[in-house]
Amino acid sequence: MNDYLLSVILGIVEGLTEFLPVSSTAHLRISEALLGLDLGNGFWKMFTIVIQLGPILCLPLLFMGRIRSFFETFPVGKNGTRTLFTHPLSLTLISFVCTAVPSLLLKKVIGKNLENLTLMGCALFLGGIVMWFVDAQFGATGSTRDVEDTTVTQAVAVGLCQSLAPIFPGTSRSMATIVAGQLTGFTRSAALEFSFLLSIPTMFAATGYDLLKFLKPSAGGGSAGPGPIDAHGWTLLAIGFVVSFLVAYATVAWLLNWVRTRGFVPFAIYRLAAGAAVIGWALGHAQ
Repeated sequence: MNDYLLSVILGIVEGLTEFLPVSSTAHLRISEALLGLDLGNGFWKMFTIVIQLGPILCLPLLFMGRIRSFFETFPVGKNGTRTLFTHPLSLTLISFVCTAVPSLLLKKVIGKNLENLTLMGCALFLGGIVMWFVDAQFGATGSTRDVEDTTVTQAVAVGLCQSLAPIFPGTSRSMATIVAGQLTGFTRSAALEFSFLLSIPTMFAATGYDLLKFLKPSAGGGSAGPGPIDAHGWTLLAIGFVVSFLVAYATVAWLLNWVRTRGFVPFAIYRLAAGAAVIGWALGHAQ
């Protein structure tokens, strides 16, 4: 397949799945496997990291007004009831730390299963069951309707649950945060918004760390990177980045409206179907 078409397809996959609760990591790896790409190829490994920057950059643009209001009302909040430790910005930072610390402690585990399609399929399937149950039981009962009312307990719980995503590819950061949010009292829309806000520092840190680690010279003087990139390679990276940004922007805008009137069950059903298909495909190719 033409490299330009490959970069467009992978950009679309990344943009569509980064913030939907279906796991962009699993979908990218599965897509790359289906398209016959060498998962060990240095350039395509870096391509996978770079196109994640597109969705990251779309969030500050979409939530610019919300983020600006947080800074303007820091630390007392818009209602004057918040403190230095309970303001949404502080709670986002607390949640980020609760994600980052376990991830750093378990960094040797993270990355070992990124090519394990069977594990990804199982994570997709089991995550679908969990999401369906939680949304059905707690989706309409949340009392925290605005992230301004987030508690420290909710921030800690969401952060700790999000740390599971990089350890078990296929779990999905957004699914983990949404489920944790609903279990601790967020409404569907508040859980989704807090998930997006937490994604900004988390994804910047995770993607930056992955890129630096990937390009860092090894003890032997080389690196895991792709080596010198020619004009063709830079063009592919640019295409993937722009496509993922545009698709992610449209996806987030659509998802915010969808969740206000509908729940997450359709995504849970999709996870079940996709997980079962991936498990069957992976086991069939393992024979």
